[in-house]
Order: sequence, then C-alpha cells, then structure tokens
Amino acid sequence: MIIDLHCHTNMSDGVLTPNELIDLAIERGVDMLSITDHDTLDAYAHTTAVPSGLKLIPGIELSSRWRKQGIHIVGLNIDLSNEAMVSAVNQQSKVRAQRAQEISNRLGRLGFDNCLEGAQRFAHNQIGRPHFAEHLIAIGAVKNANEAFKKYLGAGKVGDIKEHWPDIDTAVQWIRQAGGVAVLAHPSKYKMTRTKLTELISDFKDAGGEAMEVVSGLQIPSVTRDLAKLCSQFDLLASCGSDFHSPDKKWAALGLISNLPETCNPVWDRWS
Repeated sequence: MIIDLHCHTNMSDGVLTPNELIDLAIERGVDMLSITDHDTLDAYAHTTAVPSGLKLIPGIELSSRWRKQGIHIVGLNIDLSNEAMVSAVNQQSKVRAQRAQEISNRLGRLGFDNCLEGAQRFAHNQIGRPHFAEHLIAIGAVKNANEAFKKYLGAGKVGDIKEHWPDIDTAVQWIRQAGGVAVLAHPSKYKMTRTKLTELISDFKDAGGEAMEVVSGLQIPSVTRDLAKLCSQFDLLASCGSDFHSPDKKWAALGLISNLPETCNPVWDRWS
C-alpha cells in the first residue's frame, strides 16, 4: 500500500486545490491519504468526490510550541465536526492573523512596506510565512524562498514568531478530544541535539501523544532507522508522510516515500 498521511493544499501553504491534490494522489496510486493543512480543516469542505480506491483520513497539522520552539503536531482520523476541534481551529486562525500582522510589522521596520497586503495576494486562505516569502520575491528583496527564510523568515529570524502558539499539551488534547491520534511531525527537522529531541518526545508522550512520523518525505535510510528506534523506545505508533506542498519540491513528492521499517507499529492499524 502507498500511504501518505501528511500533505498540504492551498487552504494553507500548499499550491494545489484539495481536488487537485486528490487527483494527484490517484495518479500516484496512493491508497490512503490525509490532508493535514496548517491549523485549518477547510480543505475538507472543498473536496467533491473521493474515488472509492482512495481512503481519505481526516487530518490537520496544529502549530504549537515547546520550550520556546515551534513544534508541529499532526492530528489523524479526527472528527471534523467535533466542537473542541472547531473551537481550536477558530483560535488558531485568530493567532495566525495576529502573527501575520506582527510579521508584517517587523518586516516593515526593516524597510519592507505593506507586507501583509503583499502576502495576502498569494494566500488563498490562511496566511503563512511562505506567502511573505512570495511577496519578498515579488518585490525583488530576495531571489527565492530559501533566501527569504535564511534572511528574514526562518528560525531565529525577525519573521519567526511562535510565542502565540499553544503548548504541545494543549494541541495534543484538542486532537484527542476530537477522537484523533496525535502525531509528532517530522522530528528530524527540528535541528535539536539528541538529548533535547528525546526530551521532546518524552514530553509529547506524557501529554497524550501516541505516534510520531518515522518517515517524512525523501530522507536518508539512516535517519529512518534512527527514528524507528526512538519510536520503539517510547512505545509510539509510527506514521509516514511526504509533507507535500508543491509538485516542484521533489524531496517532498506526494506518495513517493519509503515504507516504514518492519519494527514499527503503523498508526493506521488503529482504524484499518
């Protein structure tokens, strides 16, 4: 089976519409898919017919913080109409709006005017840092998104604002209240020391987290093996996803991800 439980549409910071994403999943032979847009469930209201050959698992990727660092928590197999989740999404939307205004203000102090309006031109729904990157490219401030994040929007830069996000305990509880499984997203991408990463995973599990992504996009086998060991060490279920945003990002190609190691207990066994 081809399983991809982490991808994005243009309802957050992806490029494809929800229906275009589903069409691509069918083209790639994906058997099980979860659309996990950042802090929004709107993609599910914009999907029309899901072919019988594709199992669509309702999902979301919640922004949170842990020890002043931004951490993403994926919620899988959630009840889209759950009151706690609907309230959480509304709260996250307000935080995103406040955050976007603050990013614009900070960029404005560097001499870049009207950045919020500029970012809005590239956003279909939620405004995120990639939309500010698109604006900076459009006005000639940077050559590409990598430069935008390296100079202005990446970790530790002026546009990296995470103070307003809820802590991981809150994000995990929102997911659990919605009947879902909380998954620690792409652990290897947080650039932590080994000690700090194990502390994060420990705190995540203590908060009620039940799974972690062992495979995220095209990653080297040694990383997969290492994450599988951590997954087993903390007795967590294992998930996998491309973290797809755009067809031109080959390292995060929809459906083109390696299988979980045999030592892992797949998260989808919970609902298959």
